[in-house]
Amino acid sequence: MKRILALILAVMMMATIFVGCGEEPATNEPAGDKNAAASDLGLMDAEKAAAEKAKVKPEQNAELLVWAPDKSVKLTEKQCAEFVKKYPDANLKITVKAQGEGDAATAILNDPQKSADVFGFACDQLSTLINAKVIRPVHLAFAPAIVENNSEGSIQAATYDKKLYAFPETGDNGYYLVYDKSVVSDEQAKTLEGVLEACKKANKQFICSAGDGFFACMFPFTGGLEINGLEADNTTQKFNDYNEKEVVDTLVAFAELFHKYEGTFVSDNPTKIAAGMQVNPKKVAAGVDGSWNAAGVAKALGENFGAVKLPTINVNGKDKQIISLHGYKLLGVNNYTKNPNASTLLADYLASEECQLQRAEELSWGPSNIKATESDIVKKNVAVTAILDQAKNSLPQVNIASTFWNPMGTLGTKLCAKDEKYDEATITKLLQDTITNIKDE
Repeated sequence: MKRILALILAVMMMATIFVGCGEEPATNEPAGDKNAAASDLGLMDAEKAAAEKAKVKPEQNAELLVWAPDKSVKLTEKQCAEFVKKYPDANLKITVKAQGEGDAATAILNDPQKSADVFGFACDQLSTLINAKVIRPVHLAFAPAIVENNSEGSIQAATYDKKLYAFPETGDNGYYLVYDKSVVSDEQAKTLEGVLEACKKANKQFICSAGDGFFACMFPFTGGLEINGLEADNTTQKFNDYNEKEVVDTLVAFAELFHKYEGTFVSDNPTKIAAGMQVNPKKVAAGVDGSWNAAGVAKALGENFGAVKLPTINVNGKDKQIISLHGYKLLGVNNYTKNPNASTLLADYLASEECQLQRAEELSWGPSNIKATESDIVKKNVAVTAILDQAKNSLPQVNIASTFWNPMGTLGTKLCAKDEKYDEATITKLLQDTITNIKDE
């Protein structure tokens, strides 16, 4: 399957040449005769691609800016230093600055020519970056190895209109259940009812960011609602042909639990989970947390750190696995970079198995690299294992309209609001309004 996908990408993508940037995006067309280039590059196998890749050298005296999340800046600086050592004669200088992946696209669009040469971003921003012409397509010589070495989901997330635009960095941009084993047993962690009851009995909080669309979408997703790409206008969200009653029944079940365990269930930022577990006595015993906070929670709980896929919820007598949104973190090269060779080589290195393993070990980030996911470092990390397990019960965070997030967050807020009704009629209208607002905003 990997080799077939690599071939498809190779056939469908035209080679990107490394030239300076202008106001328009770098061309995808190879220099010289197109037919000859297609024969030579478009159908190249892995061995030929590696040979072409080996010819790419960084520009002399290149000064690069890299954006990375705050928690990964120090590690990224170390990795960039190792990259510089690979090219001792190039006199490279690399600066790493903090920039969250969730806001990367917005930051670049503000001033692309002064933004990072290499930047990390959440995969749902890819279409925005492409439409704004601020991200360079991946050079064809790099594509076969990327496709061969990374998971199919991450390749899908890095591909747009049959062209590969980014280097997969992680396979873990999702959320899972974390819990204090001294409060919540492994058995109780299997169901949402069990977790909430254990927290209530211990007078501890369960935190979930219900008002954030990234997390709130799990409520209707668990009921069978699915995102299904974008309409032809490339901006309007499409959904599957879902069973409205099944989705409504599931939303009602969530709302009933939120109200039954009011005070125990708290809708708040996931950062409050680790913070609440660090105080003495601990105020928080469990929560739905993101992969980016894994190291902090693990440190706070020590040997009592529990991490598993999201629990089930009982809907009309049947336990349903909670379905989440799962994405990938990608590395992109700024189309306006003055040093496209050095930038592409650096992005490729930062996305390598070696660097992904380092992030897994030091930051508990789940790799997209297939060999890295099979390593002992990953298998022994309960947080990474939990995130990758939840990925099997999730929808991919790709082709999502920008209008999706706010209405979905509003739905979550209303499900757990103290004074909101949650009867079937009210929830039916809430669901219908949410879908309408997503499509019409």
